Amino acid sequence: AYYQARAGGHAVGIACGIKNSGLGNGAEEWGKVRLVVEPGGTVSIYGCFTEMGQGLFTIQTQIAAEATGLSSSLFHPRVDSRFLLGAGQTTGSRATLLGGRAVQSAAQKLRADLDRGHDLAQLAGRVYPGEIVVDDTRAPGPGVDRPKVHTSFGYATQVCVLDEAGRLARIIAAHDVGRAINPAQCAAQIEGAVAMGLGYALTEDLPCEDGVPTHTTLREIGALRAHDIPPIEVILVEEAEPEGPYGAKGVGEIGLVPTAGAVAGALEAFDGIRRTRLPMKDSPAARATSAGHLHLHRRSRQP
Repeated sequence: AYYQARAGGHAVGIACGIKNSGLGNGAEEWGKVRLVVEPGGTVSIYGCFTEMGQGLFTIQTQIAAEATGLSSSLFHPRVDSRFLLGAGQTTGSRATLLGGRAVQSAAQKLRADLDRGHDLAQLAGRVYPGEIVVDDTRAPGPGVDRPKVHTSFGYATQVCVLDEAGRLARIIAAHDVGRAINPAQCAAQIEGAVAMGLGYALTEDLPCEDGVPTHTTLREIGALRAHDIPPIEVILVEEAEPEGPYGAKGVGEIGLVPTAGAVAGALEAFDGIRRTRLPMKDSPAARATSAGHLHLHRRSRQP
């Protein structure tokens, strides 16, 4: 896509990124889950990570269904404190990697009982724990030869193409996701990350006075609107991650990493200016959007 755009006379930029899955650096990390067979013939999933709109519940359900052979309609993820499932914050692109492995482990135990001839009615009330620990990473330092710093990494390359006026024309985002358990959901998360990255690159700002933000609304901050987002083509590169559930790994943060660099490269190709500060509000791409153009007066704060 990059070379095709160049051959077509378009201003185009390309950037690559890498992002770890898991905290790593010697931290002991856990994935924990409990599957509970309910009297009505369903299975509740109590997990250790937060569903914040990223689709974790869907992934948990798909992994449990795959491992047990049961219909996904029988699984119901719960947000509940019935079990103590401490595994730290939902950060580091690790919910699918660690939480998914825990679900897979618990679901395999349930599958073993099903294979012995039991049905869900007979197993009502059973609790199947799933706990995995990752403790084989090390922080780099003196005397540490080729340390395994993180469990896995996500890789991405993004291309930004501008039109003849220097406006955003399209974005191509190729991401190594391990294995896309839910391809549509995975692509949608990358699309959202690119949209966020474009705002970060071009229009979003958070000025502060004495450590206090002077902007308090999304409009003032300069968040892009839907009609400012160009077409985004997502390419899912599936190279199975051996330590992930069914080959999957985290994609939560990597989607944002290369975007600003790709935009900066395209802008330099367009007007020859190498911009090194964000947001790049002086660029034609930024000026063509509907965001980030407010001229705000300094607010006086009451003591």
